[in-house]
Amino acid sequence: MSGKSTLTITDNRTGKTYEVAVDPNGTIKALDLRQIKVDAEDFGLMTYDPAFTNTASCKSAITFIDGDKGILEYRGYPIEQLAEKSSFLEVAWLLLHGELPTKSELAEFTHRVTHHTYVHENLKKLMDGFRHDAHPMGILISSVGALATFYPESKEIFDVPKRERHIMRLIAKMPTLGAMAYRHSMGFPYVFPDNELSYTGNFLSMMKKMAEPRYKVDPVLEKALDVLFILHADHEQNCSTNAMRGVGSAHTDPYSAVAGATAALYGPLHGGANEAVLRMLREIGSLANVPAFVKEVKEGKGEKRLMGFGHRVYKNYDPRATVIKKLAEQVFEVTGRNPLLDIAVELERIALEDDYFIKRKLYPNVDFYSGLIYEALGFPTDFFTVLFAIPRTAGWLAQWKELLGDADQKIARPRQIYTGATRRDYVPMDAR
Repeated sequence: MSGKSTLTITDNRTGKTYEVAVDPNGTIKALDLRQIKVDAEDFGLMTYDPAFTNTASCKSAITFIDGDKGILEYRGYPIEQLAEKSSFLEVAWLLLHGELPTKSELAEFTHRVTHHTYVHENLKKLMDGFRHDAHPMGILISSVGALATFYPESKEIFDVPKRERHIMRLIAKMPTLGAMAYRHSMGFPYVFPDNELSYTGNFLSMMKKMAEPRYKVDPVLEKALDVLFILHADHEQNCSTNAMRGVGSAHTDPYSAVAGATAALYGPLHGGANEAVLRMLREIGSLANVPAFVKEVKEGKGEKRLMGFGHRVYKNYDPRATVIKKLAEQVFEVTGRNPLLDIAVELERIALEDDYFIKRKLYPNVDFYSGLIYEALGFPTDFFTVLFAIPRTAGWLAQWKELLGDADQKIARPRQIYTGATRRDYVPMDAR
């Protein structure tokens, strides 16, 4: 080995050789490929990577994933430890600031978030403008975007104190907006935040409170939702985070950027997977039908798919799924056991022992058990993606904040490979 951190590229079209630097992270700069040309008129070599499958769009110190080993860490802390020992607001602080908060920092952050959960009364009028059957995610996207008009100073994104204030406001108000979207879809009156409750306890109260003076939150269910929020808080450069960074690269205010990220999450390929798992389990119907279903999946008959298994990143057991499986048992001790859980467990057992799935590295992901818990908590299936968006807001904002401090970042503007018509003259109407 020469020890040089370079890559030697020979262009067989011209016979020319080029030397490209390899940085300590094992990457090359895409612009370094532009020097590789057939002739002086050539634009230069580009890479073609439509889904960013092997292209790093940024450097980040927030979330680390090793998909082959099944590792997920926030700021270096294993997700399993955070789920067991931390709270969602503590994790939100960690994502935003890089270190776990001190006791006083967490107390101050919790106080500020708790006392900024209220939203402007005019937002009720916006909510009331939606049809009774409007999807809660559509309402959430619109309402969080509308917050930008209530806080015009949020455009001053490089004023650090103001920026921190709006980050905190977004984390505080997303549960309120989500609960209002749910109550609207149900035809129920909106419930004001209760500052005496925890972050997740208050959210459950705004969702479920009816005529009682104060909603009594079950501590097991409150903790379960808090853990689910931790598990969904960030997940590196996924579709919605990429959208957050893309919108944010235009120096957009945080409310509009979060609305863009929420819109990306709305897509069924991103935020709706746990709902698809429930549909699959209901379709299977009983334990006796599991072997036949697995057989059909393997044979590729019809449109049978094993939902909740496999992941773009993980080629091992999703560490979040391990936590959620244990969490499901705790929740069902309170709510009563969902018979779908038995089907899920048996499906997982068969899949993990079958060479067909092992060879394809199809292991349970976070969506496989989370929908069962959400259903046990009494949430309708079309609300599941809202439950994803609320905690992911902390991760989106951490990524947005990191983007603004990265000197390498510019406004996102990918290249394209033009495949249209070559230059031609305009044809008059009567000659077409």
